[in-house]
Amino acid sequence: MSESATQRIIAYIDGFNLYFGLRESGYRRYYWVNLKRLVENLLRLDQRLVMTKYFTARISAAASPSNPALCEKLRAKRKRQSDFLEALETLADFRIFYGHYLHRPTTCHRCGHCWADHEEKMTDVNMATELLRDTFEDRFDTAILLSADSDLVPPIRVLRELFPRKRVVVVFPPARFSHHLKTVAHAHLSLGRATLARSQFPDQLTKSDGHVLRRPGGWR
Repeated sequence: MSESATQRIIAYIDGFNLYFGLRESGYRRYYWVNLKRLVENLLRLDQRLVMTKYFTARISAAASPSNPALCEKLRAKRKRQSDFLEALETLADFRIFYGHYLHRPTTCHRCGHCWADHEEKMTDVNMATELLRDTFEDRFDTAILLSADSDLVPPIRVLRELFPRKRVVVVFPPARFSHHLKTVAHAHLSLGRATLARSQFPDQLTKSDGHVLRRPGGWR
């Protein structure tokens, strides 16, 4: 097939949506996923991946440093995330967009127990912004959105209205689904275990500066 006949693909990946879908499915062994390869494993022969965009937030320090157990748990989690992000940074044609990771004190109204909850901000806004920017700059023919966040419905509707020749395919993470996204997209599919298994980084990965990254021990 000639280059001109090849569909240009850009993938947009909601990092926390994917992570929590994997966690709820018991797919901890697949956290060490090469996201560029994951998308490539979803493509047809007449499609070419030109860019993968990953949207996440770095885990911040605990809001209450007086809780040593919580601080240690978050320290270990930050280290695992940092190693994963460094692995992703070795990929060509791959960009990471950061939102905010916020800690939020939560109190049980029944027993009065307090704990630190968290939430991630700006992923949906960043994804929508990049999707529409790339649409207007004609950087893709088909967009792949790996998310089940229904907040992405409005930008997809705008895309379809103003650029009817462009397509949007939604890929739902494990344990995630949105009827609204399914309805507005041109096509949809669910990310399966077999594709995840074929898309892992090697257990040991050497960066260009010689630094060795290893799959975290709990991700096996």
